[in-house]
Amino acid sequence: MIDISESVMQFLLAFIVVGPLIGAGAALLPAPPGLRGKSPDQAVLRHGVTVTGAILAAAVVLAIGFDHDHPSKMQATTDISWIPALDVRIHFGVDGISLPLLVLTALLTFLCALYSYYKMPSGPSPKGFVALLLVLESGTLATFAVLDLLLFFLAFEMVLIPMYFLIARWGGEERQSAAWKFILYTLLGSVVMLLGLLLIGLKTGTFDMVALATDNGRGLTASTQVIAVLAIGLGLAVKTPMWPLHSWLPDAHTAAPTVGSVLLAGVLLKMGTYGFVRIVLPIAPDGMQTFAPYLAAFAVAGIIYGSLACLALAKQGAGGDLKRLIAYSSVGHMGFVLLGIATMTPTGVNGALFANIAHGLITGLLFFLVGALKDRYGTADLDTLSGATGAALYGRAPRLGGLLAFAAVASLGLPGLAGFWGEMLAMFGAFDPAEGLNRPAFLTFMAIAGFGTLLTAAYLLVVVRRVCMGALRPEGQTGQEEQSVKPLTDVQSYEFAAWSPLVALTVLAGLWPAVLLGLTDPAVQKLLAGGKS
Repeated sequence: MIDISESVMQFLLAFIVVGPLIGAGAALLPAPPGLRGKSPDQAVLRHGVTVTGAILAAAVVLAIGFDHDHPSKMQATTDISWIPALDVRIHFGVDGISLPLLVLTALLTFLCALYSYYKMPSGPSPKGFVALLLVLESGTLATFAVLDLLLFFLAFEMVLIPMYFLIARWGGEERQSAAWKFILYTLLGSVVMLLGLLLIGLKTGTFDMVALATDNGRGLTASTQVIAVLAIGLGLAVKTPMWPLHSWLPDAHTAAPTVGSVLLAGVLLKMGTYGFVRIVLPIAPDGMQTFAPYLAAFAVAGIIYGSLACLALAKQGAGGDLKRLIAYSSVGHMGFVLLGIATMTPTGVNGALFANIAHGLITGLLFFLVGALKDRYGTADLDTLSGATGAALYGRAPRLGGLLAFAAVASLGLPGLAGFWGEMLAMFGAFDPAEGLNRPAFLTFMAIAGFGTLLTAAYLLVVVRRVCMGALRPEGQTGQEEQSVKPLTDVQSYEFAAWSPLVALTVLAGLWPAVLLGLTDPAVQKLLAGGKS
């Protein structure tokens, strides 16, 4: 840790949240200041890389200056009165729970901007694309940094409009219907969530998340907590997404451009589960305990449903889309996150937070890879990707095939890679849930989740066999067709630059989980204890 003054830390966090908004405004100017390119389009794309790179650098410095000896303490805090009549404050801060999510968001957005500089999605002018990307980054970073319930809601909603336009204007087939489905689902969920947040604020007299977490629900009656958790939980569950509120996700991912899918899976889905940990667990613990068994039941249903849907899409001749398959896999993976949260134990919640980060790294990489495959093949259809000749990725683009196989085994939870620890800790939490929860029920949920890991391994290995190794030739077919298959362009330098950090962090988190757990565990312990160290 480097000793950085509190005032500098405050500035860094404020810059991380507000900087992308300033950059978005500058992107819409006739020429981004201080940047030149061969064309205005190149200049504005370079502007996006520069701004997101500056935000990532600030996030890294913030992480280096963070007091790792006291990760449960809110640091880099700013607390300014905004609406005194409602006690609404501009309140920012970061602890061991939110810091990894801030860095992950800054990293993925920078990698998306870098990738887009070389591979801009087809659509309107890059000016709007870069501006929307930066507004999306600002809203997501603000969601993880704000400590006021109403500011959290505003930041939570801020990401919807840019993501809607990224899908609707730069997406693929059926992008309009997918974009409308995305925004309608999430807006309806957010309206219900707002009612729950207002109920808490009006009943307690404050919207301050730190004060409410310290109070630990003592200022709310049990019935108020139940109503608040139901309302807030529904809004968060849509964004997560929890089965059966997930149906907007496959369409959105299938239609979104590559960077839209990366950010949607890698960052936006985390906002819902973060809300459960930051708001629902500490502020309304009695209400959460009432709904925890139901949340766990929906979580494991999502694990099984997502895996079975992926198996159906992976089946030869089913005409499955690989982007859609990975979208359904997210339903299953986020089910493990929700299961960990539902246990209401430090072990389970730490597992949920670890799985959040792991999913962002691995699924972000998977969507980058599928985008590259779609650029090369012109489709993400599994039957086309596997090829009737069997001359698939290992023979045509071995590095690309190797990366896809790596991401797949990381996603299925291979020990030694990031995907393993979160799922394991979530199931450990279910083995011994919090006091007051029905242990036999949670043991059943644990067993179902364990079966889900087997299904996950099954469909991902089928995908690797079909796409990387190729489909088996029908009996009697000759290999003459294989000789006419042209080699694909393998991993290019800009792709390597955008993907290698995700590969490295996936390995690092898998081999050295204490780096992340050392941050989250003290903060989770404090959160579940009602703010007491």
